[in-house]
Amino acid sequence: MERDLTMAEFKGRDKKSVRILVGSQVLEGELNFTAPALALWERLPVSGQASRWGDELYFYLPWELPIGEQQEVVEPGTLAYWPKGPALCIFWGPTPVSRQGECRAYSPVCPVGRVISDLVVLAGIQDALVCLEAL
Repeated sequence: MERDLTMAEFKGRDKKSVRILVGSQVLEGELNFTAPALALWERLPVSGQASRWGDELYFYLPWELPIGEQQEVVEPGTLAYWPKGPALCIFWGPTPVSRQGECRAYSPVCPVGRVISDLVVLAGIQDALVCLEAL
């Protein structure tokens, strides 16, 4: 796929499919239509050694992305950019700061997409190499 899409071209596409390799697991995902997601798409592939924090995996990025709308509570399966890292996060359940089982980030994150594969495979992952690539 082209890497030099304008925001209008990016929004006009049906989906921005990504493959997420987590250790030996392969997940499918989609990026959304936000400025940080477009910037991430243009820089794919990206990989890093992920750490687990509750039911969240995160790995540090070698660069910063634009900051979009931020929130602390996200849905299971959310792919999010953490500006304070900068890092990319995958949420699938409660974290140490969650209340009543929600997916809560340590501090505000910018959702950039979602995992569309079954999240149950992430439960057995501790620390792993993660790679995000365009499909």
